[in-house]
Parts: sequence; C-alpha cells; structure tokens
Amino acid sequence: MNKFPEPSDQYMPATLLRRLLAFFYDSILCIALTMTITMIYMAISHSLIGAEEYKQINESGQSLKDPLLSSTLFISLFLFFGYFWTKTGQTLGMQVWHLRIQNEDNTSISWNQALVRFFVAGVSIAAFGLGYLWVFIDKKNRTWQCIASESKVIRIPKRS
Repeated sequence: MNKFPEPSDQYMPATLLRRLLAFFYDSILCIALTMTITMIYMAISHSLIGAEEYKQINESGQSLKDPLLSSTLFISLFLFFGYFWTKTGQTLGMQVWHLRIQNEDNTSISWNQALVRFFVAGVSIAAFGLGYLWVFIDKKNRTWQCIASESKVIRIPKRS
C-alpha cells in the first residue's frame, strides 16, 4: 500500500457536489473506454466468425446479450477504477476536483477494498443514488461504498 505524504486528518470530507462532478468526468472516460473495447471486441468477433455469420447475429439481436462482451466491459471498468484507486487514490475525474480515496491511516486502498467500492457504488446508483445521498445522514460524510470498503474520500488542496 502507498502511504500518502501529508496527514489526512487536516482535510475535509469530500462534498456530494464534488463527488458527483468527479463521477461525471469519469463517466465520460468510461464511455470512451467501453466504446473502444466494444469496437475491438466486434472487430475480433467479425474476423473469427466471418462477415455473414456476424451479420446474422447482429440482425437477430443476439450480440446485445453477449455475456463475454458484458464480462469484458465489467472487468475493464473495474480495472480502470481499481488501478487509479489503489495507486494514487484518484481517478482522472477525482484529480480535477481534488479528491482522493484513502484509508483512515493515510494509505491507499487495497484491490479488495476497490472491488467492494466498485460493487457497492453500483448498488448505490441502482438505488436511485441513495448510497451517495447517505453523506447527508452519516456523521463522517461517507457514502455506502466508503462505509462498506472502510475508506474515505477527502478533498485535498490544490498544488501550487
């Protein structure tokens, strides 16, 4: 685990607005990532099964239910978030909005914590954002994914 250089107890928890803005930025990157992976997957599928067979699969709508593509996209998105969260504590959207995910002891989160955050964030979104709105109820301004992964999101100062 990486130890962050400055003590985090002097920093405020991230506000819901900053979290949502970082989420929006990261969503744009995730859309680009899923589009790129889907295009590569489709090109490989097309070359492996042939043009005519590929056309029939697409016209029948079977390609929309492809479990291999869905799994590939799901794993890719987890690896995107997991890499940034475990290495620097910040996705690209979080860097823009000066947010960082970390443990209480000022270290980066583990891959297991990243997996928990990833799954619980999905549940938070599926519950109409209730997991994110939890910051207004929790005394430490934590979301469901912060609580479940035993981590926190803080606002860090701008670097000069």
